[in-house]
Amino acid sequence: MKDIQQFFSTHDLFARHAGIVLDEVGEGWAKVSMKIEPYHYNGAKTVHGGAIFTLADFAFAVASNSHGTLAMGISTSVNFVKAAVKGTLYAEAKEQSCATRLASYGVTVTDDAGDVVALFQGMVYRKKDIIVTPDSVLSD
Repeated sequence: MKDIQQFFSTHDLFARHAGIVLDEVGEGWAKVSMKIEPYHYNGAKTVHGGAIFTLADFAFAVASNSHGTLAMGISTSVNFVKAAVKGTLYAEAKEQSCATRLASYGVTVTDDAGDVVALFQGMVYRKKDIIVTPDSVLSD
């Protein structure tokens, strides 16, 4: 898991740019966080839906790739259930089903109070490519 954590912490530049931190990862699950900064706000002065989606999507990416096989998102959806305005947001992704090629994940985004901010659902296609080291992905 250390290689997976280092791989995503180093190579997912968009998540890093958004201020997202990979807190924990295990086989089929991941926890990430994002301290809310002024650049995360939309015009209504709440956290932009795109920032919340990015947080959930990163947790989804880490969890789905935690088996060491390259997984690519093929379908996602998100429901926003509460506005976020300050503090830190947390996203926890959990594997719901995992077959040879397809896998499904649920992600719950919460705030500092533990209130649900968003619910994310994603499906991946698992390729034959293996994530070998923190700085390479090789094909079979």
